[in-house]
This record gives sequence, C-alpha cells and structure tokens, in this order.
Amino acid sequence: MSSPCKSQEPAIKSIFSQQQSLATRFVFLLSICIALLFVDHRFDYLSTARSWLTMAVAPLQWISDLPSRAISTADELVTSRSDLLEENTRLKARNLILEQKVQKLASLTAQNLRLKELLNSSELVDEQVLVAEIIGIDPDPYEHIVTINKGSTDRVYRGQAIVDAHGVMGQVIAVNPVSSRVMLVTDTASRVPVQVNRSGYRAIAVGTGSKDSVELMHISDTVDIKEGDLLTSSGLGQIYPVGYPLGKVRKIVRTPGEAFARIEVQLMAEVNRTRFVLLVFRSNEDMKPESAPGAKQKESP
Repeated sequence: MSSPCKSQEPAIKSIFSQQQSLATRFVFLLSICIALLFVDHRFDYLSTARSWLTMAVAPLQWISDLPSRAISTADELVTSRSDLLEENTRLKARNLILEQKVQKLASLTAQNLRLKELLNSSELVDEQVLVAEIIGIDPDPYEHIVTINKGSTDRVYRGQAIVDAHGVMGQVIAVNPVSSRVMLVTDTASRVPVQVNRSGYRAIAVGTGSKDSVELMHISDTVDIKEGDLLTSSGLGQIYPVGYPLGKVRKIVRTPGEAFARIEVQLMAEVNRTRFVLLVFRSNEDMKPESAPGAKQKESP
C-alpha cells in the first residue's frame, strides 16, 4: 500500500509546472510588447496596422457610447422643452403688456386729437369758452343727459350752451359747485332755434330721442329746404349763440294731404362719442345763473 505523500507528489509537480509555463508565457509576451513598442516608436512600422485597428474598433466604441449619448440627448430634450415652455410663457406675458401699452397709447393719441380739434374750433368763435370733460351719463333711457366736471366755481350757469369741435351739443340745465348736468340736443325736451344756412329760413329743431339726429317742427310742405342743407343756430331764444352748426338735412318726407313735412337732421356734433366739450359764454351778463328758456325745465335730482 503506497503512502499518501507519494500520491501527492505528481500533483504538486504539475502545479509547479503550470506556474512555470504561465510565467514563461507572460515574460515572452511582455518581451514581444516591449519590442513592438520600441520598433513602433523608433521606425513607425506599425502605424498602418494601428490605423486599421482603430477603424475596426470605432464601431464598437460608438455602440458602447450609444446609451450615454441617448441619456444625454433625452436630458437635453427635456431641458430644452422646459426652457421653451418657460420662455413662451414669458413672451406671452410681455406681449400682453405691450398690447396693453399700445392700446393705451392709441387711446391717448385719439384723445389728444380730439382735444386738438376742440381747441382749434375754439379759435374760430368770438365768445369766451371753457373746456369741460363729460364724467357721467344719465342711466334713464328716455333722457339724454350727461354730467360735466365744471360747476358754479368755474362760472358755469344754467342755460349755458355746450358745443364740441363739430357743432351744437346741448345746454346746461343744472349747476352744482364742481359739476353740472347737460341736456343734449337729442333729448325729447330739447328745442334749438335754427336757420337754413342757404336761405335763412328759421325753424325749431326738436330732439326725438335718436342718438344722432333731430327733426324740424312745423315745416310747411312748400318751404324751400333741400337734403344736404346746413342748419345753424339762429341766436334766438338766448341760449345758443348765432352761427353754430347743428346739422345737415338728411331726409325730407312729404306726405300727400299733410300740411307739414317731416324733416330729419343729421347732427354735426359727435354726441355719443365726444368726451371733451366747450362751454360757451355769450357775455359777462350771461355768466350769472338764469333759467334756460330754450328747453323744457328739467330739475337736478
């Protein structure tokens, strides 16, 4: 029977033999690598092989880098979309602010033009005038009455004529210290003595409740009046100074068998658009409070 020590000797020799073989191979391969590095560095013989090897490995490098690039691209897309949405929100807000400024500028420009027209028109009249602003409109649909921001402290008086840059608008019917109520010529209680500019024929213009027109009262069917005729204030009635334009004849309706014609007058004044008006002072005596004989009486509320 053989001893255990003798049976283990071949196995130990085999292990040592394998270790010596691996060491020999390692030294051999290392020597080859060193030699190749020296030859390549010295004589550049392996540049072609290195180029081909680089080309062969490039697809593998691109594939191995693909996940990293995909993650980076996705992150950039998410960030870019978020930035774009944020920028879009900022631009919308800025655009809204700019639109509001443009609208405000357009409003101020239009207001300045109206004031310029009003001031230019005041230079064409001989009477003393005062600029006022309409600050309120009577809610009663059957009355055409507005409130202006001038009152007795500004020497405004009852029965004072109101005009805009284009023509007669109305008259003051009630005066408070810092405001006044004005009845427009379109009110059904309004009466404006006028004359046909072409012929001098006199008539009374009556408010009908329309927003842009009045009618002439009791005009005979045979009177010389035509569509397009200009009507101006006649100065009678001690309210409206002579010569202020009221409107132009828009329509004449003559009904057979009727004694009077129905004559519709298109107003010159922009009654429903004007914001600034002129208070006309006829004379120093007229600056004192007095009644308004050219209209039916309407009391201040």
